[in-house]
Amino acid sequence: MDDLLSLKQAFIEESASVSDLSGLQGLRVKYTGKKGLLTARLKALSAVSPEQRPAYGKVLNEIKEYIEGFLKDREAQLKEGEKDRRLLAERIDITIPGRHTPFGRRHPINIILAEITDIFVSMGFGIADGPEVELDHYNFESLNIPKDHPARDMQDTYYVSDEVVLRTHTSPVQVRVMEQRKPPLRIIAPGKVYRCDADVSHTPMFHQVEGLMVDTAVTFSDLKGILELFVHSFFGKGTPVRFRPSYFPFTEPSAEVDIGCIFCGGKGCRVCKTTGWLEVLGCGMVNPRVFEMAGYDPGAYTGFAFGMGVERMTMLRYSINDIRLFYEDDLRFLGQF
Repeated sequence: MDDLLSLKQAFIEESASVSDLSGLQGLRVKYTGKKGLLTARLKALSAVSPEQRPAYGKVLNEIKEYIEGFLKDREAQLKEGEKDRRLLAERIDITIPGRHTPFGRRHPINIILAEITDIFVSMGFGIADGPEVELDHYNFESLNIPKDHPARDMQDTYYVSDEVVLRTHTSPVQVRVMEQRKPPLRIIAPGKVYRCDADVSHTPMFHQVEGLMVDTAVTFSDLKGILELFVHSFFGKGTPVRFRPSYFPFTEPSAEVDIGCIFCGGKGCRVCKTTGWLEVLGCGMVNPRVFEMAGYDPGAYTGFAFGMGVERMTMLRYSINDIRLFYEDDLRFLGQF
């Protein structure tokens, strides 16, 4: 009996110092666990003499009920205290002014790309897509630019291997479409392109929109009419337009399209280099050699192609003088759009 009373007294003294659930769990294991002090007494009950066993068992059960009851009540108290502390720590003062979260904005390049696409879709052009990692065959050779052609120097190319490149324009999409479909065709190919170039007006990755129209009687007049309509839709009806002879291996004849400088009104300024004109896109009639490589009969079909840089169009629209601003993710800049 003295042993049992000592056990109870020891439990009372130890329980007085328990202040958290971890300590309470340790106390529970020490006394009521599989190898606990109380458990050992319960297992040894059969070894007590029959005369003493009833009294011994009664006291042992009373101590067991006391210990288990204490542990249960103390656990409830500690959990309630833990809950109160957590609620206090997580309390939100609703009188403090909230933080302003600015609304997101569409990126200026996406705005202009969508506008360009909408203009051509309204004229009956479909949208085509192709891989950004492209075969040399489609990026150059099928566009009348063989491996020894000097026009390859016009584009600083990222080579994945001797036969695989990061596309330098979206013209390969036009070739792939011609291989898969027969005329008449009227498509645009918007997308990302890559060139080894970086300064205030060039980036290693940028966006282009290129177009293609093929039918039995497509003329340069059709090309001029569609591109003039595009320029007037994009820059305004009064915008002057001129076609200036140029050279591209995949078109013949070829031309650059200029608009009257939107900054000085054609009077001459630093932006237009005092010429009064700004270049906006390149175009031309599809070279018969390109038709032959795509499987078209150049005697039966004619067509034209054109291409423009979306970043350049965006810079002209919003009077932006550094292309790198588009990719620095400065919220002060993007928030203006």
